[in-house]
Amino acid sequence: MRLRLALYQPDIAGNTGTILRLAACLGLDLSIIEPAGFDMSDRTLKRAGMDYLEMARLTRHVDFAEFGGWRTAEGRRLVLFTTKAGTRYTDFAYRPDDVLLFGRESAGVPEAVHDAADARVTIPMVDGARSLNLAVAVGMAAGEALRQVDGIETVETSLR
Repeated sequence: MRLRLALYQPDIAGNTGTILRLAACLGLDLSIIEPAGFDMSDRTLKRAGMDYLEMARLTRHVDFAEFGGWRTAEGRRLVLFTTKAGTRYTDFAYRPDDVLLFGRESAGVPEAVHDAADARVTIPMVDGARSLNLAVAVGMAAGEALRQVDGIETVETSLR
């Protein structure tokens, strides 16, 4: 079982495309919990994801209830990234079966999603900062989680 990223009702196609590209490059699966705030065939999504969309392992869920049923059947832990958490994302112990969940750019996630999470973590910011760009936050989280669970699935021999 490998780490999975999940986006709850994303608002911005460009961010979602960038995250699709990130997931493809790092060998991570991605779930999108709909409805999204844009047409999933939007050319902005395709432009941001470039030719990586074909490499991405994307699963679309019609709503959070369907996603929750899938997650339960898979036996996966749900780790919510939120500004309303006390645990720093770098202090959390990730597992290969984790789903790292990120909320909408405009509104985060509703309380019911907070309640469904097995763990809640935050990326610390300086006082007065509201939030990071979603794609940046996902990249930070994926990097830390992969570091802890033994890295990227396949490493090019040319990098050794």
